[in-house]
Amino acid sequence: MLPFNDYGNAMRQRLGGRVQKLAIDAALSCPNRDGTIAHGGCTFCLNEAFSPSYCREAHTITEQIDQGIAFHTSRGRTADHYIAYFQSGTNTHAPIDTLRKLYFEAINHPKISGIIIGTRPDCISSEILDLLADIATRKYVAVEYGIESTLDTTLHHVNRGHSFADAELAVAETRRRNIDVGAHFILGLPGESREHLVEQTEAINSLGLSFIKFHQLQIYRSTAMAKEWTLHPERFALNNITTEEYALLIIDIIRHLDPTIAIERFASQAPRNLLLHSPLGGVRIDTLRSMIISKMSALNATQGDLCSLSGR
Repeated sequence: MLPFNDYGNAMRQRLGGRVQKLAIDAALSCPNRDGTIAHGGCTFCLNEAFSPSYCREAHTITEQIDQGIAFHTSRGRTADHYIAYFQSGTNTHAPIDTLRKLYFEAINHPKISGIIIGTRPDCISSEILDLLADIATRKYVAVEYGIESTLDTTLHHVNRGHSFADAELAVAETRRRNIDVGAHFILGLPGESREHLVEQTEAINSLGLSFIKFHQLQIYRSTAMAKEWTLHPERFALNNITTEEYALLIIDIIRHLDPTIAIERFASQAPRNLLLHSPLGGVRIDTLRSMIISKMSALNATQGDLCSLSGR
């Protein structure tokens, strides 16, 4: 038995079989780049780092689903359920009729059991959430918000364009419609200490998330953060963290995390040609996961064993 609430196991129980996510690029822009909110985007962002080879906006949603299934099948990753994961860009940043067409093209595919919509907490509306709630009566639906930090000072520093209060409201409105809601947090943003990264778990617990992703900060070439990292490395607390130290940080976070929240990811990987710096170097995600499990077992630690849940 794993010492944490594993997302894969949670989804298997939820849908009744093995689940495989298929990344989808719906060719939607970001309001933090196109001027709707701001220009330039988040200082850390390089969108090309997040898309697998089969996921290209030149292909239709149906083509991307078919190619995604073929891609995973060729690598021995068959599944009982496939989920269309609208990943690239901000997947609620379009007129409602456009979104309806995109979402329904995905759920009408005969092999798709549901959709996950990746978006920003300041790019959601009652109209969009009502559309997703309607789809949820037919197929599985979840919304995944890029929140990144609980500190407004950090969000402002990285030009995120929203506050933590925006995230709290978006998550609450999504939960109110009985839609699963997840969030993404980056560990190691400038100005954030190791202590803060553990302490912010209480604020995360207060959201009432269904699932969560943690990623180490990776510095991508040609980004504003690459320049900051080069000029001011002292701002980055996890700059030279070792894999073992990162594993121990993750364990501290897990032990303070609400045990009902399923953990989907502890770190991320990106093509090396895009990276200027990553604190974990070339360590594989499965190696890190095994290290975390081993260390938690040695400590007799489990998810939430240090969690007060005072924020719930």
